[in-house]
Parts: sequence; structure tokens; C-alpha cells
Amino acid sequence: MRGREWRRAVGLAVGAVLATGSLVACSTGTQAAPVVDVTGVQGQAPTVTYVAPLDVGHTYRRTIWAGTGPELVDGGPVLLDFWLENATDASVVKETYTDSPATRTLSEEDLGVDLYQSLRGQRVGARVLQVAPGASSGSTTYPTVTVLDVLPLRADGQAVAPVPDLPAVALADDGAPSITPSSAPAPTTLVAQPLKKGAGAQVGAQDVVTFQYAGFAWTTGEEFDSSWARGAPVSHSLLDLSQAFTEGLVEQTVGSQIELVVPPTYPLGVTAGAELSGQTVVFVVDILATRTPTQKAAG
Repeated sequence: MRGREWRRAVGLAVGAVLATGSLVACSTGTQAAPVVDVTGVQGQAPTVTYVAPLDVGHTYRRTIWAGTGPELVDGGPVLLDFWLENATDASVVKETYTDSPATRTLSEEDLGVDLYQSLRGQRVGARVLQVAPGASSGSTTYPTVTVLDVLPLRADGQAVAPVPDLPAVALADDGAPSITPSSAPAPTTLVAQPLKKGAGAQVGAQDVVTFQYAGFAWTTGEEFDSSWARGAPVSHSLLDLSQAFTEGLVEQTVGSQIELVVPPTYPLGVTAGAELSGQTVVFVVDILATRTPTQKAAG
């Protein structure tokens, strides 16, 4: 299971590498913009082509394609896939496409000035190119080429008609769910009902899944756990999650929102707390990304 330590390691790696370039965005100068070609499709790692070594005098940035989702909020969370190369020899320094996306805060403090400027004003779904010079001191003295994909922080699939007798789910402006309890008897078997159906990749049995979730008591609708309340999605191997999540999320698709109704015959883990022992609970899960571990060996 990947927790705060893993996310901190990713954050430090990105920050150390990306925040050490030029401290101004697209500073003026006579040097022509470096020729860097970015190809590929949404949801997959980009192909970056240029003649190395690149001569980079100041930071350049270009939107490869614009996003059509919500605009990023200053100081708010942002979920990123990125591909980072050393522009001296075109070697890959770090990338997330064979692992899990990185959750960051849209601020200069967290991202560094260059990366913050590249992402500010972008929308979910955008792909952005940044080419930056190396710093005169620090851990990154070489020029870098970075491609960033801005991923959604909430399910963006097509709405599915609600099922009678299940708790009704309402969404706040930021996507955080709440439920209205159902007066119907609680199901005695696990229910995994899509509320939205995404068009992305299908979750495999051994995948590392990035998702938002909130858990509620069936009888009262009271929330007992939420990634939304903590301000960031989580990434876990499906093998490390509770049996209900393992069974309920496998073969679902990225972009989907799933209502999981978990009867008391399923173990819940420590997040539910002893007070919910023997009770039916409801999870609302937004699937944001899924990665198969074997992709890393093949990449």
C-alpha cells in the first residue's frame, strides 16, 4: 500500500528536478525556441523528439493540447502524469506513466516557479511542454524537457441511471460525495453499482489504482472516511485493499464512479473503526487512473 511516504518521495523528486530551472517564465531574449516535437495520445506516455544536446537559454513552454475540464485552482490539488528528460542526452530522468500519477499543490512553494507558471491557468485534460535551462547550482545542472498531463480529480464518465433502493448520492461543487440513506433493507451481498461509466482503461486484478473515495454508514449516511476531506486522491495496489474494494473495482474503468455497498460479512479494515463493526457501509469511489505493474518492466 502506498501512503504519505510514497507521495512525499515523488513530490521531492519532482520538486528537486523541476524547480531548479530558470526563475522567470518565458523570459525575453533573442535565442530561438528549441525545436521539440511531442506526439502521442491522451492517457499514454508521450514520444518526445529533438536533437540533443539542446541549447536552452531560458524557459520555454507550449500547450500541446488544451484541456476541456475544470480550470486548475490556485493553491488547490493537481493530479499529474509527467515525462522528464535530461536535454543534454535525451535520457529519461523520471516519469509516472509506468507507476502512478503524482498529486501536487498548484503553488510556487510546492512546484517551483517554472512548473507553477507552466500549469497556472491550464484545464484538466491539458498536455503541456516545458523546456528549461539547468541551474548554475543545485541538483539539476542540465537543461530539461518535461511533458505534463493534467488528470481529473473526479470521475468524468457518463452518468448512469440510479438504482432504486440504493442510497442517493449528491456531489458538492468539487466532486465530494454525500449520501441520503435508503429506507430499503440493506443488501446482504456486495453491490458495485456504477454511477458514472468512464471510457478509460479497465482496472486489472493486480493494478495500482488512483482514486478518490468517501465512506458512509448505511443507516445514517454519516461520513466516516474520505480522501476528499484530506485534499488528495490515493494510490494503492488492488492487492493491498480490502476485499470489498478488490472485488468491487476490478474490471471497472477509469473515469467511473462506483457506489460500493458493503455488507458486514466483509472486513472493512482500520479506516471504518470499531463503531461500524457489524454494519453495512457505503463507499463512493471515483477511479482516476490504473496502472499494471508489468508495464514498468516492459517500458
